[in-house]
Amino acid sequence: MDMFDRLESVAERFRKLESDLSNPDLLANQKEYQKIVKEHSEISPIVEGYQRYKDIRQQIQESQELLEQEDDSEMRELIRDEIVQLKKELETTEQQLKFMLAPKDPNDDKNVILEIRAGTGGEEAALFVADLFRMYSRYAEMRGWKVDIMDSHPTGIGGFKEITAAINGKGAFSRLKYERGVHRVQRVPATESQGRIHTSAVTVAVLPEAEEVDVFIDPNEIRVDVFRSSGPGGQSVNTTDSAIRITHLPTGLVVTCQDEKSQHKNKAKALKVLRARLLDQMQSEQDAKIAQERKSQVGSGDRSERIRTYNFPQNRVTDHRINLTLYKLESVMGGMIDEVIDPLITYFQSEALKSEE
Repeated sequence: MDMFDRLESVAERFRKLESDLSNPDLLANQKEYQKIVKEHSEISPIVEGYQRYKDIRQQIQESQELLEQEDDSEMRELIRDEIVQLKKELETTEQQLKFMLAPKDPNDDKNVILEIRAGTGGEEAALFVADLFRMYSRYAEMRGWKVDIMDSHPTGIGGFKEITAAINGKGAFSRLKYERGVHRVQRVPATESQGRIHTSAVTVAVLPEAEEVDVFIDPNEIRVDVFRSSGPGGQSVNTTDSAIRITHLPTGLVVTCQDEKSQHKNKAKALKVLRARLLDQMQSEQDAKIAQERKSQVGSGDRSERIRTYNFPQNRVTDHRINLTLYKLESVMGGMIDEVIDPLITYFQSEALKSEE
């Protein structure tokens, strides 16, 4: 089925949904009604784009007919200019329609479990973990998403060996999934007396949050250990056994959570992270021939493996996957990362379209 056959099929489905929504009997079944409203909303932009495409084609045809009938040279020139402009619009609209028809990642609408860990670079890497977490937190705030720290292992001078957080909001995974991988930082550490530039690495994993229906965890297949929280924190830290460590026996995955004072809340958060990791592992196994998902996300934390470099002396951010360089480091670290994310989305959508052809 070519693109236009698919568009006709979508338009036909849209007309059917419109008809269904005008049926008063449907309101009696709220679950079905909401399902139809959601699908109607999802395909509406495609149908509008397709109608715009057909309108532009019609305008081009009419302009070409007018050109054949027109004798005045100035008018002919104006019509030619209009045809050129319309053809550009047609090409842009067609490209937009291709993107809208591209296979959608089923996880795109899900919330995110974000894991950031220090790789090579010691304390400087730990400080950059804190910097990246701040960057993503500010970005989330700008988009109206909620950030909830699940677990953290702070260091003495403001860094983190690792930090795990849930990011809840519309389209969170669709925007953040391209952040997974090794992020490299080049700067003069605050502890460096000679003014030498150091290179450190931090790993970022972005996991779609898994619901209980996505991943079932058998209570008999986990071991739950309770221990005393450690590290900087509130008054109750180091005084109560509220921290939780869950070991998933079949896979050996271990999740800890100690950021809440309540043992119950820590356990609930730990199970949420475990489900996300198990879902990620299952999907990785399914896609093993294409990419070992988690390994490609995290790598070893070595300096040589990187998706992006943050060079502070040059005020430069470089994304190595698409050879994008911006001299706006301060802005990016302040959470303005759409200028990196948008080109990544365009690139990977284009790659997906090529694999479909």
